[in-house]
Amino acid sequence: MADDKTKKKGKGTAGSSEPDMAVGDLETFALEYEEDNKTLRNAIVVAALLHLVFFIFKFPEWQASAAADEKKQKIYVVQQVRFKQPPPKQEQKIPEKRKKKVPIPDPTPDEPEPIRMPEEEQPDLDLPDTDLVFDIPEGPPPSEPEGPIVVSGDVVPPDKIVAPQPVYTEMARKARIQGVVIVQAIIDKEGNVTNVKILKGLPMGLDQSAVDAVKRWRFKPATLSGKPVSVYYNLTVNFRIQ
Repeated sequence: MADDKTKKKGKGTAGSSEPDMAVGDLETFALEYEEDNKTLRNAIVVAALLHLVFFIFKFPEWQASAAADEKKQKIYVVQQVRFKQPPPKQEQKIPEKRKKKVPIPDPTPDEPEPIRMPEEEQPDLDLPDTDLVFDIPEGPPPSEPEGPIVVSGDVVPPDKIVAPQPVYTEMARKARIQGVVIVQAIIDKEGNVTNVKILKGLPMGLDQSAVDAVKRWRFKPATLSGKPVSVYYNLTVNFRIQ
């Protein structure tokens, strides 16, 4: 019977060995995990205490070194340069030259009496009683002008002798153009008309017709002091439709 119980127990123990081992391992792992956590917490606390102590002892030195660094840094203050205005220039007064006083002599000194020379007697001259008249000689005759002159003053203007009428152009007659043509010419010493210039003209060939007619005119020449001279003279040609 005893053997049977032993056998039964042996069977029971053998059958439950694997589960018992698993539970033991879990308990062991849990205990080790708790111990590791305690060790880690203790290490963290010890490290924090060490850092705190180190900070307490080292912080004043850091403050002193920082203050020393601040003292070492030089601070430069830039100020604006202000220039003073130059004083106004004073006008230099040029000293006036002192005038020397020259003594004026007495205007009424004691003058000596003038020396009087004896007057010489002039002899009386017997001049004949004659009335002499002195005439002013006449000047030389005026020179004749070389070129043409303007009719003015003592110049006698020329006198027209022959004056043929100008030709009225057919175009001007059909257009019924009327008016006056004024020309300037030189009338020489023989009374011929030269160097004709138009001062006021008319269209359609009337001004040229007037020039051609004036060149055929003849004059009694102008005179100066009775002598013929060349003169500038203005001539007028009338165009009228009859």
